[in-house]
Amino acid sequence: MEPKDYVVQDIAGEYAILVSEQDGGEVNIAMALLPAEVDIGTRLHYEMFQYSIK
Repeated sequence: MEPKDYVVQDIAGEYAILVSEQDGGEVNIAMALLPAEVDIGTRLHYEMFQYSIK
């Protein structure tokens, strides 16, 4: 899977809704898979099955 960049659009309970900066697609990701500092508006980079804050 190629690297992608996302923005956290919303947090709904234990899930975050991420919007791809490349194509605008939405994905739901469990908060447990994201860095602890994530909040709405946080920009994330996904690579090698890991999310990091940009």
